[in-house]
Amino acid sequence: MTLDEIRENFAFLDDWEDRYRYVIELGKALPPLPDNARTDENKVRGCASQVWIQTRLDDTPDGPRLSFIGDSDAHIVKGLIAILHATYSGHPAREILETNPETIFEELQLKEHLTPQRSNGLRSMVERLRREAQAAVA
Repeated sequence: MTLDEIRENFAFLDDWEDRYRYVIELGKALPPLPDNARTDENKVRGCASQVWIQTRLDDTPDGPRLSFIGDSDAHIVKGLIAILHATYSGHPAREILETNPETIFEELQLKEHLTPQRSNGLRSMVERLRREAQAAVA
């Protein structure tokens, strides 16, 4: 699923209950995180739920690319991971650093429809991915 497809589907759904269900469905479509990736090193701090993100860097002629898989014990958070996956995974590290996730979340109206705890968790996931991208280009 691409970010553009997610945007289109969000625009089609009028009701926030439907949008929440869609976010949950996005999470269910994520590839599973292997049990051996549920490590303390992959755990994202600052999330109310359990969240793990395992990243991989690939050297390409365009520079390092960051890919990741993730999981959570909360359905809605797993859906947020899916949106981040569409936004960042497989993209060049420099592009990740140039992408303003706040703009995307405002576009999707996620910010005003998430609890403060979920918003903090989302911010923690973004910061984690951006740190990985920053380390890759350093």
